[in-house]
Amino acid sequence: MYEIILSVLALVALVWVIGHFYLRGEDLSAFDLPAGERRSIGTEPSEEIKAVAASLGGIFDTVNQTPRRGRMAFLRDYLDNAFPVVDPAIQFNAVNVNGVPAEWVLAPNADSSRRLLYIHGGAFALGSPKSHRRLTAKFSEIANAAVLAIDYRLMPEHPRQAGIEDCRTAYRWMLDNGPTGPGPATAIFVAGDSAGGNLTLSLIAWVRDQGLRAPNAAVALSPTTDSTFGSPSLRTNLGTDYMLGPMFKALTRVPRIVLLWGAWLLNRHRPNHPAVSPVFGDLSGLPPLLVQASEAEMLVDDCRRYVNKAVAAGSPVTLQTWSHMVHVWQIFYPELEEGREAIEEIRKFLQARS
Repeated sequence: MYEIILSVLALVALVWVIGHFYLRGEDLSAFDLPAGERRSIGTEPSEEIKAVAASLGGIFDTVNQTPRRGRMAFLRDYLDNAFPVVDPAIQFNAVNVNGVPAEWVLAPNADSSRRLLYIHGGAFALGSPKSHRRLTAKFSEIANAAVLAIDYRLMPEHPRQAGIEDCRTAYRWMLDNGPTGPGPATAIFVAGDSAGGNLTLSLIAWVRDQGLRAPNAAVALSPTTDSTFGSPSLRTNLGTDYMLGPMFKALTRVPRIVLLWGAWLLNRHRPNHPAVSPVFGDLSGLPPLLVQASEAEMLVDDCRRYVNKAVAAGSPVTLQTWSHMVHVWQIFYPELEEGREAIEEIRKFLQARS
């Protein structure tokens, strides 16, 4: 019995040591300040944002009433139809990108030689080009560009690396192909939200390392940058994040060491590997990058730490924050005034770097 106890204690110690020193990554608390550019500051949420929060609460009530086996299918179907585009002038044209399903999104009079790769969010398990058409259509308009929205492979059917590879394939292809056929691009952009923001940040570092043509600029909306669960706002903003809070509340009760091991097994990457946690990578030599986040969401410290570390490394990266907003509130354009403000900031950023 004594030998069994010692063996168990030794195993527990080994699990802790590996998690602490191999999976957790460096202490990033030195990058908690400065806070970034605060764009909209108010003491109370607006009536518009309260309405959005109420609608999200109703969705989660429906999810909780759905049998567990059917929840993934329900959420995927819901997200695909939640933000329709009613403007008949917007074109959506399916395309095969070297095996990656995608669609070209073209606002009226968009310049097809200017191209923007858009990588949708959805916790790496949800979403598609259809689910994010409201954003991709708007990006085509404000960037005066053809937007390539890719249907990258999702978890859990595919490993995390599969989605990463699909983004790389799409970027290489887009450099030499547009909506009218082969031809060089006059300007290149990359953008993404949430999980897609993570893939955007991972991609621009890879593009730099491969020596490929760098994008003129990139945009990340509320990206997750740290898969080691190290950001303070993951817990401090649990109660104010109307979207991610209900989805991930249970995970905050799990010891971090267990989450680290779970992330390692699920992603098939160390949680602190730059491919899945861009904040732990080399952040020098990046293209101009705009990051937007809500001060009320769980991922705001992910964004802040990434931006501050990138700026310290000499990269031209900017963080803009809004108070009280839901995660990726830009997709609620034009209902939210702050959504309109955020989109206008993105427009000015992209146009200045064309």
